[in-house]
This record gives sequence, C-alpha cells and structure tokens, in this order.
Amino acid sequence: MQVQPYLFFDGRCEEAVEFYRHALGAEVTMLMRFKDSPEPPQPGMVPPGSDNKIMHSSFRIGDSTVMASDGRCMGRPSFQGFSLSLNASNETEADRLFAALADGGQVQMPLTKTFFSPRFGMVADRFGVAWMIIVTPSN
Repeated sequence: MQVQPYLFFDGRCEEAVEFYRHALGAEVTMLMRFKDSPEPPQPGMVPPGSDNKIMHSSFRIGDSTVMASDGRCMGRPSFQGFSLSLNASNETEADRLFAALADGGQVQMPLTKTFFSPRFGMVADRFGVAWMIIVTPSN
C-alpha cells in the first residue's frame, strides 16, 4: 500500500508545477489538461474557459510522487491541516530547499538546530502548501 499526496491548486496548478520544477527539481511524469480528456467534464464541474487548466498531473520529487490538479478552478486553494516533509541530505541542501520554498511564501519557523535535527524549519510556499525541511541525523 502507498499513500500519495494529491494537491488541488484551484486554478494555479501549472504555475505550481513549474515552481516545484525549479525550486525542488521536480520531474513531471504526467500532465493532462481538461481539453485533452477523453470525456468532457460533467456540467458545472469546472467554469467555462478552463479548457487549458490541468485536470491531472503527476510529478516526482526525489523518490516521492506528488499528484496535482486545478480541481474545480474556483480560485480558492486551501491547504490546511497537513505539511509535506522534505528530508535533506545535509545542512547545505536544507538551506537551499528552504530558501527556494520560502521565495514568495511565508516562513513559519526559520531553519535552526533542534534536539532532533541539525537543521529543521517550516515554511508555507507561495501557494500556501506547508513544508517541513529536516536533515535526518545519521546514526
């Protein structure tokens, strides 16, 4: 069994995917727009003029797959009650990832040394997705 995050950007998915490509080195493995669907969306599911919005996408960040969509394209994305955690291999990588995600976002806890990690911090990116960056100490 596998659990994969599926993020709904409510009209900003393409911008988000490009941001993660540059910030995190994400690799897009699948992208389908509403206009490319073999079946049209049910009436009322997406606003008129949303043909070029992303119906489904999938991208890899390291060994993990994240899926994303524009969803119903209502312009009100809401990411609450969860964080995505990135395990950095060292403090330099943690600093780089944190700075990239913080660009246009909001630092919730600056990167710092903690009792459980040489570097840990929390940030909400420019789309409101919460991230925790951690360097996992070696045994």
